[in-house]
Amino acid sequence: MKPITTTPITLGTSSLGERPAGDTLADALLASTLGNIDTSNMYAGGRSEALLGAAIARSGGVPPGLLIYSKADRDIETGVFDGDRVRRSLDESLTRLGVDSLPLYHLHDPYTISFEQAMASGGPVEALIALRDEGVIGAIGIASGTIAQVHDFVATGVFDAVLSHNRLTLVDRTAEPTFRLARELEMTVFNAAPFGGGTLANGSSDYGYRAMPPAFAQHVAVVRTLADEWSVDLAAAALQFSLRHPLVATTVVGVSSVARLEQLSGLRDAVVPAGFFEAIEALGPPPASGND
Repeated sequence: MKPITTTPITLGTSSLGERPAGDTLADALLASTLGNIDTSNMYAGGRSEALLGAAIARSGGVPPGLLIYSKADRDIETGVFDGDRVRRSLDESLTRLGVDSLPLYHLHDPYTISFEQAMASGGPVEALIALRDEGVIGAIGIASGTIAQVHDFVATGVFDAVLSHNRLTLVDRTAEPTFRLARELEMTVFNAAPFGGGTLANGSSDYGYRAMPPAFAQHVAVVRTLADEWSVDLAAAALQFSLRHPLVATTVVGVSSVARLEQLSGLRDAVVPAGFFEAIEALGPPPASGND
């Protein structure tokens, strides 16, 4: 496996290109000392990468010590996701960002093709491996939603990293078997969306952008009650759960505004008693979240 340099927190840009003050946020992300940056070819139709690229140009280059990761995406209009598309996707990413190479490039949400098509000759995985061998990208990863799909790709042993979102949180352990396998294979684990799509940060009634099944909703309510009893900031606990998890190398936190970015260090540094996490574990395995 190719080693990947990570920071405890990785700053996510899935909504960067949708913000009216995206240029200001891009500048703030680039200047932040909180962690590396994660983006994707597809985020806001490429606008997230373009905003980051413009910020890089304004700053005279990527700041020393900062890494920017991105992801290969299918053709948005046709759904084609073959080896040629991966190379075009990378060219688009490099052009928008204004860089010559990337330290990590993920296969992102391969929903329009089967696992067999992804792994076949001429497919996207073959192209990613070739680009890694050519040195245009330092490492390759699989970044997707459905954990069964992610698990299949992890089990091939050809990837250097895995990213999954909304599936290893304070209230959900769905990704643990897949992340455990990844660590056994010496892969780098990116755990994204520690707040479950906002549920553990703003009290949303959804989890991972979907309605919660009754049993899972009841479990979340119990966790919220425990947070109140322990006088714990639930968002801080949710972030720190991921930061302290032994399977996780870095936690990807989506940043939607400069204000959110400024709040992040406070959540990271807030005091959350070990006893609170022990009380959470004493609840036993969480019920299914409804994401898979």
